[in-house]
Amino acid sequence: MATSYDYAPLYRSSVGFDRIFNLLENAQRVRSPNDWPPYDIIKTDDDTYRISIAVAGFSQDDLDITFQSNLLMVTGKKQDAVTEAYLHRGIAGRPFEHRFELADHVRVNGADLSNGLLTIELVREIPEALKPRKISIRNAPSLTSVAPAQIEAHKAA
Repeated sequence: MATSYDYAPLYRSSVGFDRIFNLLENAQRVRSPNDWPPYDIIKTDDDTYRISIAVAGFSQDDLDITFQSNLLMVTGKKQDAVTEAYLHRGIAGRPFEHRFELADHVRVNGADLSNGLLTIELVREIPEALKPRKISIRNAPSLTSVAPAQIEAHKAA
């Protein structure tokens, strides 16, 4: 049973969060039962992440990694191999596509294929303009040192 949430009250009281609400709505949709090949998402530090995908039987030429506007897409398609007479085929070689929505300022730092695992390193780099900064407090002139202003009035005749 799927539970759906109504985000309408949040749309009424917030500005600029459309992308986040769209991500939440997309995450609620029923996922395809095909989560092959399996993968892990690991937070390795405060600002670094790693995605590991089990791609046994795939070579570097069979894999493609594309990053465009916060969407990381990993696809795999095996080259046509010589057809052999398998008695049992347990290592799947079917094509796949995984899509990962990345937060703003997260970029791909590199990828590595080793021992049947495709590892993609991610890093979050916040621009200097968006980092917290210290605001200095200036001393205001003391009110006791300022003489009160006097109002001059003319006498009525």
